[in-house]
Amino acid sequence: MKYLNEYRNLEATKGYLKLIAQTVTRPWQIMEICGGQTHSLVRNGILELLPEEVQMIHGPGCPVCVTPLQLIDKAVELLEQNVIVCSFGDMVRVPGSRKSLQEAKASGGDLRILYSPMEAVKIARENPDKEVVFFAVGFETTAPANALSVLHAQKEGLTNYAILVSHVLVPPAMEGILEDKLCNIKAFLGAGHVCAIMGMKEYYPLAEKYKIPIVITGFEPLDLVEGIYKSVKQLEEGRYEVENQYARVVKEAGNPEAKKVINTVFEVGDRAWRGLGVIPKSGYVLKKAYQAYDAEIKFGIQAITAPENPDCIAGQILKGIKKPHQCSQFGKACTPANPLGAPMVSSEGACAAYYHYANNLISS
Repeated sequence: MKYLNEYRNLEATKGYLKLIAQTVTRPWQIMEICGGQTHSLVRNGILELLPEEVQMIHGPGCPVCVTPLQLIDKAVELLEQNVIVCSFGDMVRVPGSRKSLQEAKASGGDLRILYSPMEAVKIARENPDKEVVFFAVGFETTAPANALSVLHAQKEGLTNYAILVSHVLVPPAMEGILEDKLCNIKAFLGAGHVCAIMGMKEYYPLAEKYKIPIVITGFEPLDLVEGIYKSVKQLEEGRYEVENQYARVVKEAGNPEAKKVINTVFEVGDRAWRGLGVIPKSGYVLKKAYQAYDAEIKFGIQAITAPENPDCIAGQILKGIKKPHQCSQFGKACTPANPLGAPMVSSEGACAAYYHYANNLISS
């Protein structure tokens, strides 16, 4: 397949690993933002092949992982109000403060697992006597589809459709991490799929303000080692630029039509992140013109709050302060079958990646 096998080429990957080893002269900490990048690094054994001077820090780029407990509780509450709740599969087993969506379904809730919010609009159309809510979770990548679902529901005159919004934005999260007094990150691998939608211009001010290289990177082994090499080369040369390793997908301006759809339905607002707290202007909220489709307002569930599980160190993991296996509950009280937090159950979660693939890293 074009753009797949060639980016899994072993010899080319080894070539970049050799270049990294020849270039690095001192320790550098590099954070890969996206959970998909984390899984690829761990699954393909890249962390074990990098020089010991290059330490990869796993970032908060797993939208399921950063969805706060109270959003899970709000979705559970909707199920208990006999609302049809539609969700991506990753969210189903994530624990809330009382129960997960899967447990709420087992108690009689009508939970539907979908691949697209447009399927939820179809369910609302076919069930005019039932309220339907789509759990709209994600970074900028999934925002266009969720916005389109609202526009289609409005066009069809559906008054029984709404979305529970949990959209978070990558650049404010990066800035929040850099402002943390414990931060020791020297470069970022940017999330290629986010930049495919939003473009690159939001990252230039970050690179300049914090004097930090940002390399927009894909998800295959060759993408990642090339992105790491570009980061190390900048660091060794004292540069701090935004580079685009993922040029086959990411364009400078991103996807203008997708951004237009987002900006029609959403505006930027404050957003709570699991383990990180509230980050100002770090998420999307529905514009006033579309608040009839806001499930929190429609069903009066804005006030639901929930404390973090004190046994889960998801916040420290998402900030890159600790690695998953440094949690006292890792692989013991917290497993994919019985997760304490979202990073252990999400397909992009760092804890799940370490649990399934990182035996050598954990034992070393």
